[in-house]
Amino acid sequence: MLRKGVDAIEAKKRIKRAEKAFPNALVNNYEPIIQSLNLPDEKDRHVLAAAIKTDAHLIVTNNLRDFPESVLGNYDIKAKSVDDFLTDIIDLNQELAVEAFKEMVLNKKKPELDEYQVLSILRKIKLKDTADYLHSLL
Repeated sequence: MLRKGVDAIEAKKRIKRAEKAFPNALVNNYEPIIQSLNLPDEKDRHVLAAAIKTDAHLIVTNNLRDFPESVLGNYDIKAKSVDDFLTDIIDLNQELAVEAFKEMVLNKKKPELDEYQVLSILRKIKLKDTADYLHSLL
């Protein structure tokens, strides 16, 4: 099965790596909840069901309009954009965030990019606030 340009073998490899890196992240038995949920796009109900099942307080998505406060509030869950989430994470420990960013840049080999080129890429992929925040800390 092809999914967004990734064949089934590669998808399985990625799933195994994710499961190894985050062994407690797999959510089970959320399926019965799905049918009872009402979201603007029915295809997103599984995300909310998994969040409810795990007592999550936050769904991180750039698809905010399909996770309205009026629905999420019933479950004490909020939705936040990826950009807002990342800026919040940076704010928790600015020094560590800058260190991690610099390490990420140093490990980027194909092609090699400097910090400002990576920040430019972040801006292009709708992480403008994240890039601007990191830039201000460099």
